[in-house]
Amino acid sequence: MAEVSAALVKDLREKTGAGMMDCKKALAETAGNIEAAVDWLRKKGLAAAAKKASRVAAEGLVGLVVEGNRGALVEVNSETDFVARNPQFQAAVQEIARASLGAGSDIARLSAAKLATSGRSVTDEITHLIATIGENVSLRRTQAITVGQGMVAAYVHGAIGTGIGRIGVLVALESSAPVDKLKEIGHQLAMHVAAANPRAVSPAELDPELIARERAVLVEQAKASGKPDAIVEKLVDGRIRKFYEEVALLDQVWVIDGESKVGAVVEAAAKSAGAPIAIKGFARFALGEGIERKESDFASEVAAAAKGA
Repeated sequence: MAEVSAALVKDLREKTGAGMMDCKKALAETAGNIEAAVDWLRKKGLAAAAKKASRVAAEGLVGLVVEGNRGALVEVNSETDFVARNPQFQAAVQEIARASLGAGSDIARLSAAKLATSGRSVTDEITHLIATIGENVSLRRTQAITVGQGMVAAYVHGAIGTGIGRIGVLVALESSAPVDKLKEIGHQLAMHVAAANPRAVSPAELDPELIARERAVLVEQAKASGKPDAIVEKLVDGRIRKFYEEVALLDQVWVIDGESKVGAVVEAAAKSAGAPIAIKGFARFALGEGIERKESDFASEVAAAAKGA
């Protein structure tokens, strides 16, 4: 079996809540592949879903900008939430978001782009922020979205200014209907995406590897019940359909009424608008998702600092 580092074991344990020895065995069985190890633990019933939202965090702001049929998102991180309330930082994120419209999801291109107000490149602007604010600042990611005919709708959750907040969402609607007819459903869809966090527009657009992984876990869980293979297949098919309802936008339950499917809501909106409406894509940035923040005991830190003073 592969040799496993203590750091990998610690990471897997924090991700799953499983015991240390179980994590070590899972990593050894999967050649140190942490995602495969998560699945191994789930199959054995030793871990719940690989979630630890309470430990995933970073500070700063998400910014977005929309111009007609195109929009863009950026995430700019800082060390503390105090910086997010700094007017200079807020203005910089808004301007970086505007510059991202021309970057086409290319972070290197955005980094080199010149800002209209200062004339500095985004990279130089961030260096300037670090020097003036006195805290580390970084441009983490950007994503642009466009549609040929129709509009890009937007929503910012936890907004503290125009186009800046903690969650930013863009939804591309393709339709020949007038934009004013699309605005309401577009805004509602963007709010839904912020709340429900789908992974794709439809089941057909989900990553096949993601579906295969989920099916493999569900098969092992169903087999553990001791039921015949034919029953196992039916159980798994039903659970896969439930999985689609959780992660595919059109199959999700509409958060606004808690009953309708999103696909049916879009069809009703199209009928009202007098033209077909298709969701061609969406983008969602939640501040700090996927970034680990070191947990600390603030009281102990203050006490230690006082002793050293």
